[in-house]
Amino acid sequence: MPVQGTVAAHPGAGRTSGAPRCGRLPAVDLDAFSAVHGRTWARLDELAKQRRLSGAEGDELVRLYQEVATHLSMVRSTAPDPSVVSRLSDSLGRARSAIAGSHDPSWSDLKRFVVLSLPAAFYRLRWWTVAVMVACCAIAVVAGVNVYTDPEAQAAMGTPSQLESYAEQEFANYYTNHPGQSFAAQVWTNNAWIAAQCVAFGITGFWPVMVLVQNAAGVGAAGGVMALHGGLDVFFQLILPHGLMELTAIFIAGAAGLKIFWTILAPGGRPRSRALSEEGRALFTVAIGLVGVLGVSGLVEGFVTPSTVLPWWLKIVIGALVLAAYWTYTLVLGRRAVRAGETGDLRADHNVDQLPLAA
Repeated sequence: MPVQGTVAAHPGAGRTSGAPRCGRLPAVDLDAFSAVHGRTWARLDELAKQRRLSGAEGDELVRLYQEVATHLSMVRSTAPDPSVVSRLSDSLGRARSAIAGSHDPSWSDLKRFVVLSLPAAFYRLRWWTVAVMVACCAIAVVAGVNVYTDPEAQAAMGTPSQLESYAEQEFANYYTNHPGQSFAAQVWTNNAWIAAQCVAFGITGFWPVMVLVQNAAGVGAAGGVMALHGGLDVFFQLILPHGLMELTAIFIAGAAGLKIFWTILAPGGRPRSRALSEEGRALFTVAIGLVGVLGVSGLVEGFVTPSTVLPWWLKIVIGALVLAAYWTYTLVLGRRAVRAGETGDLRADHNVDQLPLAA
């Protein structure tokens, strides 16, 4: 239940007079710091647990919340003891609920995610995505040319009769052997697994690179086999309708994974733990968004690519329109959201217990 105090203050908007306003925080002797401020922390807990507060108690709760938020920022920045950080975070969480009331998910949250958080997260990855795309395309071209020109590379993929069968039958049959619904689900599951690996293990640095290289080389080698048997036009007719968006989704996942690894090396003037937590939550936003992106590309691959009614040029146009819709969404809404201060961090509205740090 929100308190009815006489002071209307945004959580985290103020700070105690003794708190530094910018720059690096001074070192903290944690035992002494806890001893000095222990009563303040206990009083905050006491007020946060009360069901009803008077006006004076509500004002006190807001003031103590701001003060303890400053304490938590100092501890995190200079002496990040897990037990103290956990204790203060829990206390601030209860106090925040007492001040502002509990927060229930609503349509406004979904709208904010779709219009602000997700496009901002995609937008901040745009150059990473382009870099990954260029690298993967280069790898695919090299792999395809190698298969097309090198008999040893061809022999490593199969016998001449197997490669001919693949080019003339199996490659095209892959898209028509299953009903559209089950094929779309199969494609979505496979691509979601690839994207999940890039995202989940991105912090290792090498795992997304390995996954991306393997997939790029595989696509390029398939193109090389098709070209070897005069089927390069069929290759592009079947790959482009869904592949434009599908491969872009994989590039986004790889970019997100590599960016979280880069954050370890270059936290951008933030404490490394804080940078990782913020970028990690933005990474989670990207992962949620990719579920939808891969779902759309799966529908295109399940129903548009194998269609016997639509001409091949129209299939490619549909795939291009899907890709254009993604980039329009990212560049238009994403730029606007980032300019408004959005980062894709799902907890951005609630990160009120941190002080700004100089780069």
